[in-house]
Amino acid sequence: MRTLIVDDERLARNELKRLLEPFDKIEIIGEAANADEALPLIESLQPELLFLDIQMPGKNGFELLTAIEGKAPEVIFTTAYDEYAIKAFEFNALDYLLKPIDQDRLRDAINRLEENQVPTEVPSETNERANKVLGINDQVFVKDGEKCWFVKLDKIRLFESMGNYVRLHFDDQKPLVLKSLNNLEERLDSNIYFRANRKHIINLNWIEKIEPWFSGGLLVTLQGGDKIEISRRQAIRFKELMSL
Repeated sequence: MRTLIVDDERLARNELKRLLEPFDKIEIIGEAANADEALPLIESLQPELLFLDIQMPGKNGFELLTAIEGKAPEVIFTTAYDEYAIKAFEFNALDYLLKPIDQDRLRDAINRLEENQVPTEVPSETNERANKVLGINDQVFVKDGEKCWFVKLDKIRLFESMGNYVRLHFDDQKPLVLKSLNNLEERLDSNIYFRANRKHIINLNWIEKIEPWFSGGLLVTLQGGDKIEISRRQAIRFKELMSL
């Protein structure tokens, strides 16, 4: 698993690399001392796993995750401050390791990682475009105020434009993110996430009911009860996608 270590202490990075040596499936592809160093590495190397310190100069670990564009890797937090433990799990992190890191606790975290791992292809020039498009199995990091989530895209049933923000609808949560709907549309798999109208993108897998609507449009009901109008212009493509 392609792994990036992010920690502002060089000795801590070296110690973690030593502890990870027995784990053949962990491939350390880089390291960074802060968020500013880590972000371009995440963009270029596309790691599958981050060992991430929380308290660092500049952006902290949570702020680094917020700044990641698109697909979020798995995260194991590493920190000397146990006060962050509860907040880390609000982020749905894979695990939380308190420094100094215990070898047995690290092994438990790696085992949990392997149990949850879904095989992925290593990025290459031929699939560069595919890696920029987010599909249902990709997870994204969402932060709204003090609440934070790692969310798999297949759980998000609806994206709703709210001015300069987009509201995400998943489970019983409706957080706002500072993105435009147009920006999100460019990143999402168009065979799954459909631009229904000016204000909404819907997950086609969540459609429960389709009805004729005014002026040649359609009205879809999503699982959970959301009713979204598909404009007359978009209804033609929608029928093609759904083989109607």
